[in-house]
Amino acid sequence: MKLHELSPASGSKKNRKRIGRGPGSGTGKTAGKGHKGQRSRSGFSQRFGFEGGQMPLVRRVPKRGFTNIFRIEYSAVNLSRLEGFEGDVTPETLRAKGLARANRPVKILGDGEVNAKLKVSAHKFSKSARAKIEAAGGSCEVLEK
Repeated sequence: MKLHELSPASGSKKNRKRIGRGPGSGTGKTAGKGHKGQRSRSGFSQRFGFEGGQMPLVRRVPKRGFTNIFRIEYSAVNLSRLEGFEGDVTPETLRAKGLARANRPVKILGDGEVNAKLKVSAHKFSKSARAKIEAAGGSCEVLEK
């Protein structure tokens, strides 16, 4: 096969529909827009969620809940992800390995087991994570946010 012999798969390319080009085309006269009415006019564009003047769904349904502006989003890291580490585990080393997101405090969670003696520094620990790290002979250091 040569480069000049390549062609798209049959049926994958379609010609553009040329509307408003006479009665023989099948889409002449009103060009597929029907007769009169708001939607047949030039420049018509419907705003998102418009239901023809009926009260839209987004306004019929009541608002619920709120956003807590003091919420702190943590990068959660489970103990099972700390298997390859030896010695010190810090938020910087976790970010370098792609386990924690930048500009977010780190929370260590207790899913998994710890076999090595680790010195873990993080902004927050779950109770089970702290217990497992200390049971393996390691230590937990809580950092300031």
